[in-house]
This record gives sequence, C-alpha cells and structure tokens, in this order.
Amino acid sequence: MRPLSRADTSLLGRWWWSVDRVTMLGLGILLSVGYVLALAAMPAATTHITDPHTLAMIKQIFFLILSGMTMLGMSMLSLRQVKLAALGMGIVFFLLTGFTLVHGTEVDGANRWLALPGFTVQPSEFLRPAFVIITAWLIAESRRTPGFPGKRAALGVYLLTALLLKMQPDIGMTFLFTMVVLSQFYLDGMDMKWIGIAAVLVVLALVYAFFFISHVHTRVMMFIDPPKGSQAQTALMAFGNGGMWGLGPGEGQVKHFLPDARADFVFAVAGEEFGLFFCAFIILVFAAIVLRAFFRLLAEPNLFVVLAAGGLVVGFGLQAFVNMASSLSLIPTKGMTLPFLSYGGSSALAVSIQMGFLLALTRKRHGGEGA
Repeated sequence: MRPLSRADTSLLGRWWWSVDRVTMLGLGILLSVGYVLALAAMPAATTHITDPHTLAMIKQIFFLILSGMTMLGMSMLSLRQVKLAALGMGIVFFLLTGFTLVHGTEVDGANRWLALPGFTVQPSEFLRPAFVIITAWLIAESRRTPGFPGKRAALGVYLLTALLLKMQPDIGMTFLFTMVVLSQFYLDGMDMKWIGIAAVLVVLALVYAFFFISHVHTRVMMFIDPPKGSQAQTALMAFGNGGMWGLGPGEGQVKHFLPDARADFVFAVAGEEFGLFFCAFIILVFAAIVLRAFFRLLAEPNLFVVLAAGGLVVGFGLQAFVNMASSLSLIPTKGMTLPFLSYGGSSALAVSIQMGFLLALTRKRHGGEGA
C-alpha cells in the first residue's frame, strides 16, 4: 500500500494530513493498554472458551476494536456534521436518561442503567459528549449572533440535565457535567466573580449530597474511616504487592477480592500486575492527551472549537483523574470508569465518540472549511 501523499484530495487523504496524529497515537496506546488489562483482569485459570470470564474478556476486546473504529469514523466529520451528530445524540440520550427513572436497572440505590439483551448501557455516558458540543454551540452562537440568548440557553440545558442526573441520583456524573460547563464559560471569558460564585455553589451542593444522599454519605464516611477489608484498602494492597515492576500478567491475587476489579479498580490491577512504572506511564499518556489538546487550542481562532474541544478534554481528564485517585484512596470511591481501560462496552463506545469528536474538532482546517 502506497503512503498517502499530501496532494491526495480524497476523504482519507484530507483526513490523514489534517488529523492530530499525536493525540491519535495516545488514544491508540490507551486502547492497547485496555486490551492488555482486559486479559490481565481475568482469573489466571480461565482457559475454556465457554467460561463466563473468557466470554466477558472476548466481549470487551470486541468492544475495544469497535470503539477504535468508531473513534476513527467520528474523527472524519466536519464541524457541521459534529454539531448535527451531537444534536441527534443529545435528544435521543436525554430521553433515554429520563427513561432510566421509569424502567432503569437499580444498582446501589441509583437508576442509571438500561438493560438490553446481553449488556447494560448507561445513557448519561453517551449524553455527555453531545451535551458538551451543544452547550459550546449555544455559547459560541451568542457571540456570533448579537441578541441570541445562547449563554442562557446553555445554562438552561445544563440545569435541566443536572436535575435529571440528580434524580437518578448520579452525583459523580452531575459533578462532571458541572465542571465541563464551568470550564466552557471560563474559556468564553466569564468574569472570575461568577466563577467564584459557581465554585461556592458546587461546594454547597456537595455538602448537601453528603448529608441528604445516603450512598454519598456512606462512601465519604468509608473514605474518612475505612473499615478493614474495604475495596479502597484492598486496592492499596494491590499497588503494594505490585511494587516497581509488578508480579506479571495474570499473576495478581488481590484482584480476586475486588468486586469491581475490571471496572472501577482496573488501575489497581495494573499496579499489582505491571507495577509502579506502568501506572506512571498510563498517567503520562492521559496527561499528554489533555495537554496536547489544550496546546492546539491556544492557536485556534474558532470559538466553538475552543469551547467544544476544551469541554471534551476536561471531561476526559477529570474522568480519568477521579478513577485513578479513588483507586489510590486520594478521594472517596466513585463508580466512574477509566477511559478505554475499564471493563464495559458501552463505556468504551461512549468515550470513543467523545474522543472522535475531539479529533474531528482539532483537525487542521483551511479558511471557510466545515463551518
């Protein structure tokens, strides 16, 4: 196969020379690490193809491949196509998120999931990338069209979405949406006075959640005074067992005592089986993707791109931070996946759409292209 020439004007050629290949490489590394951890998180004795653990591993690998293909497909969209795709996704998954309140699957006192044949899906994960694009679109349009109430509309979309998430309740996802929309208003030049007021309101909301939402209260108390044998303590034991270089793929033992080893605590599995340096490498890859996106946005003249890409990468980075920090007992545990590394097909697909949008938004464009 011949290498693509810069003179190639086909869709593939234009995409290859305009997409951010550094960010794409970082995301490809995370997908590869996700494949390795999908194997490592399974019990070592799992060998038969019909074993449930083997089937789960195969399903996860299938979803990782599908996620990579989805991300590449989404990265080829124009700005107009990104907006239209986000609008369609936003409407569908907002309705499905509301549907969870009526027919959702309850886990730990929260209705966040819809049960489908063979797997469950959390609609709010797919709602998030669409929400980021829509709010960025509204805020940018308020600058572009004098008199258009875009900022008030974006705030209204946020409040409606936050109310829906609070009713599930999903405090972690509500916090994530809040931080994303605050970052967008900040990038738009919001006065620091309003940022300070918003920060105070976020703190008050967290205090309210601690006192009046039972599972939040329980998790915070377990963080302050962890009982013997708690998941957080077990995860720290896994890191300790792994040391610098780890015990080797499939050799970890602590993962057998972690109910969420493949999802919420997959970072602890990485620590036990591959060691400190491997965990540091994972952190560096996440940090590189986030910083790379922000550096590219410094020279971006399109306000919509700045707000949308900024919101997407803030959500991506915060999600990774929350998962890894809770695994290290730096913050209370929160059922939030580690992008591309945690077990869960719908989670991997949702993140692939999010990062596909990011790749599409940060492509190099010539004047007037993809309004």
